[in-house]
Amino acid sequence: MPTLNLFNQAGEKLSEVALNDAIFGITPNQQVIYDVVNAQRAALRQGTAKTKTRAEVRGGGKKPWRQKGTGRARQGSIRSPQWRGGGVVFGPIPRSYAVKVNQKVKQLALRSALSHHVLENNLVLVDNITVNEPKTKLFIEIIKNLKLERNTLVLVTKIEKNLLLASNNLPNALVKEVSQTSVYELLKFNNVVLTQDALQYYEEVLG
Repeated sequence: MPTLNLFNQAGEKLSEVALNDAIFGITPNQQVIYDVVNAQRAALRQGTAKTKTRAEVRGGGKKPWRQKGTGRARQGSIRSPQWRGGGVVFGPIPRSYAVKVNQKVKQLALRSALSHHVLENNLVLVDNITVNEPKTKLFIEIIKNLKLERNTLVLVTKIEKNLLLASNNLPNALVKEVSQTSVYELLKFNNVVLTQDALQYYEEVLG
């Protein structure tokens, strides 16, 4: 059963916490992670690309020239696809790129991502994270106290306004509610910081 040190936001060790082996101690399933991350990245696509067909392009109501006798190929409209400014054949239309993923597969991918961070010693457990003022330097001080230099994902159960404003200016840090975090985001960051409440959330949902 894996264990983690529990720190406060000043970087002081408070105790040791035993983690749920079924959530944080499994062998990461690489195929499931790949499938779920691909599905989540596809869902981020807007799917708003659109071209006009010949029926949607303005103009072209008049036949360019008579059917016979000119020596040229017959044409019915200057908005046909072969004309400059004409419609597009088989162009993109608005669509959803979402891919269905079963709930059990999503949960396995989430457990695999969390176990991966435990194996790599990149998961940090903190009792609570708060800042009194919406100042970036206060949040940076917490990150330094926890000895996290690379990009970091901080997961809390509910984001306080001061904490959100204090972390917004940092390109290499993200504070997010644990219930809204995807497998893609978990693996995108080198370090993951969990509050005790966020840890309890995962144990209730994935246990």
